[in-house]
Amino acid sequence: MVHDTKSRPAAKPEVGENKTASAPSTAQQKKRKLHRVTFYYKWCKSCGLCSAFCVKQIIQTDKNGLPFIANDDMDRCTGCRFCEIHCPDFAITIQNKYPERRHSDDRQ
Repeated sequence: MVHDTKSRPAAKPEVGENKTASAPSTAQQKKRKLHRVTFYYKWCKSCGLCSAFCVKQIIQTDKNGLPFIANDDMDRCTGCRFCEIHCPDFAITIQNKYPERRHSDDRQ
């Protein structure tokens, strides 16, 4: 059995590779998809799981326990669907905010 005894050179970082995490540029922020969160209040039993599981903590509850999102916070939704998945009443849906803007004009 033959083993390679030559030492291998250390891997070189690729061009443009950055070791430190930096804040996204404004161009990257503009490309981020926006989402629309819809609550079906007739189905909601005000359990509060959606506000507890929200990654960005944008879902709040009113005095009756019903969930809502302030208009300023809607754009902070990442679309992770964690609240939608964990809602026991299926009272939440997450959709792309502007799906028609994401398609190219090439389609016919």
